[in-house]
Amino acid sequence: MIEEKFDAIVVGAGMAGNAAALTMAKRGMKVLQLERGEYPGSKNVQGAILYADMLEKLVPEFREEAPLERHIVEQRFWMMNDTSHVGLQYRSDDFNEEKPNRYTIVRAQFDKWFSKEVQKAGALVLCETTAIELVQNPQGKVMGVRTDRKGGEIHADVVVLAEGVNGLLGSRAGLREVPKPENVALAVKEMHFLPRETIEARFNLNGDEGVVIEAAGTISKGMTGVGFIYTNKESISIGLGCLVSDLKTSGQTPYGLLEAFKRHPSVAPLIEGSEVKEYAAHLIPEGGFNAIPQLFGDGWVVVGDAAQLNNAVHREGSNLAMTSGRIAGEAIFQIKSRKDPFTADNLKLYKKMLDDSFVIKDLKKYKDMPALLHTSSRNFFLTYPELIAKAMQTYVRVDGVPKIEKEKATVKSFIAGRSLTGLLGDAFRFARAWR
Repeated sequence: MIEEKFDAIVVGAGMAGNAAALTMAKRGMKVLQLERGEYPGSKNVQGAILYADMLEKLVPEFREEAPLERHIVEQRFWMMNDTSHVGLQYRSDDFNEEKPNRYTIVRAQFDKWFSKEVQKAGALVLCETTAIELVQNPQGKVMGVRTDRKGGEIHADVVVLAEGVNGLLGSRAGLREVPKPENVALAVKEMHFLPRETIEARFNLNGDEGVVIEAAGTISKGMTGVGFIYTNKESISIGLGCLVSDLKTSGQTPYGLLEAFKRHPSVAPLIEGSEVKEYAAHLIPEGGFNAIPQLFGDGWVVVGDAAQLNNAVHREGSNLAMTSGRIAGEAIFQIKSRKDPFTADNLKLYKKMLDDSFVIKDLKKYKDMPALLHTSSRNFFLTYPELIAKAMQTYVRVDGVPKIEKEKATVKSFIAGRSLTGLLGDAFRFARAWR
């Protein structure tokens, strides 16, 4: 057992955990961070998007040191059927700014760098150490954690749970429920390596410019799910995720869906000739505002994915994780500075500060969207993409048929594919959820 008592123990060294540990360590608090991997990021081959504004609040000079891949100048959205896609894209030279707004990163490299910043700030980071349960007094107050090391009970004034969406510490202690299958997606990803010049030619890029593609439609076989393609310097991150509940009932496999996505005629040319070196699967919180668990209690707070803080509508996660970790660290420091005990009544400051941030405001705005997409998944991810693709082909194909007849045929196909009442109902519910 480590005899020394800490001001705070942070469980997990991902985005949220590192943000929390760094925030507290920079303020002179005695912080212990536990990571079960060989090193932070060792279990994460995820290619991801980094939002600069959130990291800049933590490490202002990060652009000079962090392992960044490409700054994003173009965003594409694809609605796909089995042979085509209808696309919307936005590209702007404004994103070639001195301090770019978004970057692609490789989490294994980035998390390792982020952890070094935590250590430079004075926190003690223990890797290859798994926290197996929370230590609580007879009244239920969290006093620390018990690890898998010999005599591995460690005490602290407060514990920050940054263990990810499938972390078990909080649920084992009865502090939060195990996430429901309909609130969690299983995503599979691969890293496809290509020469830098090949990537830039295929995606029309110069220098360190990057493109992000997000796709939905028949690629998820009627389940709630999305595909994505991120450009890195010398690799392409490609993946697809669906709700766990849908995968369970459909019998589809995540890897099978990814293989079909890679073979799609819109995708295959982008990764042709690439070498696949990394493959991974991980869980992503998708329940939104209505799935957020209790965020604080006597001696503990929960942050990041473990708190279901992921904006599924806008595909944002790392920024919510970093922000929640930072806010948790700031709230904990305020309480310590006042020399107040870390009771639930005092730690509710964390929730108040989080409620006042963009994190909860954004999640609350779209609180009905996850349930709508789940209950009407076959319409939004199968029927409508097919109808849209058919309408577009009718519109662009020139074959001597009068345009008025084509327009009538398109309207009839929409009504036949989905009753007019049902179509209007889905449109109304979607508009309400997007309000």
